[in-house]
Formats: sequence, C-alpha cells, structure tokens
Amino acid sequence: MSPLVKIRSERDQMSAVERRVADFILENAHLLRDYSSQQLANALGISQSSVVKFTQKLGFKGYPDLKYSVSEAIARADNGDAPALARAGESGEEGPGALWRRKSEAEEATRLINPPEVIHAIAAAIEQAGRAGKVFMIGLGEDDIYARNFALRLSLLGILTVHNFDTARMTANVSAAGAGDVLLVFSEHGNHPALCKIARYFRERRGQVITVTRHTANPLRTLADMQLLVSAHDERPYIQPLLYQSALQHLLDCVFVLLCEGQDDRHAQLLANLDRIQLMLEP
Repeated sequence: MSPLVKIRSERDQMSAVERRVADFILENAHLLRDYSSQQLANALGISQSSVVKFTQKLGFKGYPDLKYSVSEAIARADNGDAPALARAGESGEEGPGALWRRKSEAEEATRLINPPEVIHAIAAAIEQAGRAGKVFMIGLGEDDIYARNFALRLSLLGILTVHNFDTARMTANVSAAGAGDVLLVFSEHGNHPALCKIARYFRERRGQVITVTRHTANPLRTLADMQLLVSAHDERPYIQPLLYQSALQHLLDCVFVLLCEGQDDRHAQLLANLDRIQLMLEP
C-alpha cells in the first residue's frame, strides 16, 4: 500500500498534531527527502518525538523508513507505475485533472478502510432483509440524497425499502421493525442525537443497524452492527464535499453491484423494472 494513501485513509482518525504532520507530508511529499525528523518538527512547531510517534503509529519502524517509503512511491508515480497516485507537489494544481486525481485518492483510501468481507456481509444482510423483511433507510439534509438514491436502487431490485427523512416518522416506522430487518443510517459526521436514538430503538427491535459515516470516532458508529466508512479530506471547503460524495457513491455502487450479481432473480427484477419505467416515460 502506498504510504501516502495510507496516511490519507487514516487522517480522519488522527489527533490534531498528527493531522498537521499528515497534511505536511501529503502536501510536500516531494520535499520530505530533504527533511530530518527534527527539521520537520521545527517546521511544524512540534516535538521530534511527535514526528517519531506519528511514523510508528502508521506501522513504520521510524522516520527514515517512512521517508524512504514515500520517496519510492513518488518514484513509482513518476515512472507511471501508480496511476491512481497524485503527483507529489501538484495538490495546488487547478483544473479537472487535479480534481480527478483527488477523487481517485479519496476512493482508494475509502476502499482500503472497507475490506471486501465487510462489503459482502452488508450486501448479504440487505439481501436477507429483502427476502424476509424490510430495509429501513434514513439520512438528514445532504445525507438524504444518498439514502433516497440507494432506496430507489434497492426498490428496482425488488427489495422493500422504508425510506424517510423525517425523524418522527421514521421512529413510528421503526415500531414495525423486527428481527432480520436492516436499518441504514446515513450521517456524514455521525453525531446527530435523533439518529442515534432511532438506531438504539431499532436495535431494541432486534434489527441490524448499518451506519454510513466518515472514518471518524462518532456516537452513531458505536451503535452499528456493521459500518460503511468514507475517507475524504481536503483543506479547501469547496473540494472536500465533492471528494466525500464521490467516495461514498463509489462505496454504495459496490454494494449495489454485489446485490445485482449475487442473485439471478434480482438481476431479472431490475431489468423488468427498468423496462416498465422506460415505458412510463415514453410519450
């Protein structure tokens, strides 16, 4: 795994000091070979031990090991061996090419923190709920965009979904939940009190809770039976939401494809529903 991708994927879990080190390395990776650990610490106004602890927390033996690994990753990228890796030093580049690279980085980091077995387990839980029960879905604000879209996709597969963006109505809906049902809660930061209450209530009904949040410690994740996590970061406030949206959509697409390909009847149901919708849209 590229050290730059690893740093980016773990950034949301870091302390404030660790994020400063991570951001400096990500933005100045091509200069890292000229910095000793003490020089890096001086540049950031932190202690040398903080730099060493940062490297060890990432799994490196020490700062020289991290510096060598970053230099190798940059060399591979310059040789065209790592197309998904953004060129070091180009974080300030403007234009569509830079945005494509930043989105690719966010998607790669998100892929690394969501192991295939977790994606398969979530798809299996949704499939089982679709056979014998219901799939509940809620998101507030912008999170509802993804909840609404994913609910539509599940409906096209013939999976009964109960979608709502109103917490009071969803609380009432959850009263009809039971064992085997699934609740997907979309919340970027995972700290909305009402969503946490709904998740607790759903678990009391013996249903499974799947949370969709950022890769941060948050109250909602502690209530989850399974988690979908998103890693997407950029200092520019107009870029960071775009990276989050791209990485999250890709993650949901992976679950949807598994549901389409896992059962022949689901695939057939999808095609039949798409045909019906097309007929409805035709004049």
